[in-house]
Amino acid sequence: MRSLICLEPQVLAYQTIAPPVPVGGRTIVKIRRIGVCGTDIHAFGGTQPYFTYPRILGHELGCEFVEGDAEGFEPGEAVSVIPYEHCGICVACRQGKTNCCQHLKVIGVHADGGMVEYLSVPSQNLLKGGGLDFNDLALVEPLSVSAHGVRRANIQAGEWVLVMGAGPIGLGAIAFAKATGAKVAALDTNALRLDFCKTKLGVDATLNPKETDPMEALRDLTNGDMPTVVIDATGNLNAINTGFQYMAHAARYVLIGLQRGAISVVHPEFHKREGTLMSSRNATRADFEYVIECIQKGAIVPSWFVTHRLSFDDAKEAFSTLFQTGEVIKALIEM
Repeated sequence: MRSLICLEPQVLAYQTIAPPVPVGGRTIVKIRRIGVCGTDIHAFGGTQPYFTYPRILGHELGCEFVEGDAEGFEPGEAVSVIPYEHCGICVACRQGKTNCCQHLKVIGVHADGGMVEYLSVPSQNLLKGGGLDFNDLALVEPLSVSAHGVRRANIQAGEWVLVMGAGPIGLGAIAFAKATGAKVAALDTNALRLDFCKTKLGVDATLNPKETDPMEALRDLTNGDMPTVVIDATGNLNAINTGFQYMAHAARYVLIGLQRGAISVVHPEFHKREGTLMSSRNATRADFEYVIECIQKGAIVPSWFVTHRLSFDDAKEAFSTLFQTGEVIKALIEM
């Protein structure tokens, strides 16, 4: 079968590899759609933590059930996949926090992913399609990451929430934060994405640091309080460090974005606020099921986020060209 392998940073190659064979506890799916994630782009660029080469990328998947021992599934059925393989016995798994398993393996990161024709996945990680099409199913995973971060923040109606970074994860966080009844401000330097926040997501305010001082704008928006929730979805070290100064007293700061460097914070400023800093890694099955339910109800529309569609044959070139332009919100690769 065909595959697209990242051999080393900046090098992708199409290769023919053996298809997976059925084994107990695993299911074979036919890949129909692959969402391109920031993780994939960073891996291609050589800046992704927890990553080794060579690696087949791709973990945002809309698939078709082929065969396996997953109960209640039929051949040809549309499914999605939770791409996190957890051990089930570590301290995190024992608490139901399988998203941050001590021995976690994410397909497309720690293990080969979905830029292939067929993929073997843990049977317990299959998700019923629930009537969604392959395009929507490929976006369930990134939207679940967003939903998990918002759930971590425990946002209350009426709060001011600042989401830094209007990429796919940040846009999802905005959508789910708005669903709580919060007032949401989006901060980004990309005018196209900020316009998307206004027209599609109904964000309460947009902030472009190239055009305005975020500190002054946030003070004005919040009557001097500053946001009680700050969410970073940039994965940019400078943005993350700057985000601390946007926190209200008693605020929560959630880091969904990931980068390699050490975070720097002025401790007295953070301490006097009794600030809460937390990371948000991946998502749980409950998050995935919540997202599928939201899509079924029309509370969130995945197609809004899809700006580009590519054939598998065009995917290799896109990593060197299209994904470097800043014009892509979400691209889907069609198998």
